Amino acid sequence: MDAQAQESFREFVANRSSALLRTAVLLSGGDRHAGEDLLQNALIKVAGRRHRIEEPEAYVRQVLYRQQVSRWRLKWPRREVSVGRPPETGTDGADPVAAAELRLVMRGALARLAARQRTVLVLRYFEDLPEGDVAQLLGCSVGTVRSTTHRAPARLRAVAPELAALRAPEDRSVRNPAPLEVRS
Repeated sequence: MDAQAQESFREFVANRSSALLRTAVLLSGGDRHAGEDLLQNALIKVAGRRHRIEEPEAYVRQVLYRQQVSRWRLKWPRREVSVGRPPETGTDGADPVAAAELRLVMRGALARLAARQRTVLVLRYFEDLPEGDVAQLLGCSVGTVRSTTHRAPARLRAVAPELAALRAPEDRSVRNPAPLEVRS
């Protein structure tokens, strides 16, 4: 990698690493350490091919998804014990405590889902990818993505009943609120 390409890659990592890390953490079930490892491995793979890549962020995201699929397929998944960290503070004027509580509960709930269900929810709702793109990334049919997208929220509500008690701060005044959507 020449000096100009190296500097360009450093700028990309500096500018986009926090967004990519959020995706990696969600893909790994809320485990920040596993998400950091996932992102670091993806960036290492991309660094060597940087000069041939037109859209580095899309390429990094694709590497993240494919690495996560490879982790599912391990016979004995290796899990590290993570240590809790204080949540980030919001700057949008909303109640930061309620937002942090919702984030923590959602991460824990997503971690209780099967890896495929969690990944489909993250790709469809957090990344806002169409079904065809999700199917292509995961190497499955569009029908599989649709059925998983349909079943996963019900499973999420079943394994995490505490989600029903939580609402976004602006929804607390509503008497008959709609079910909580899985969006970040």
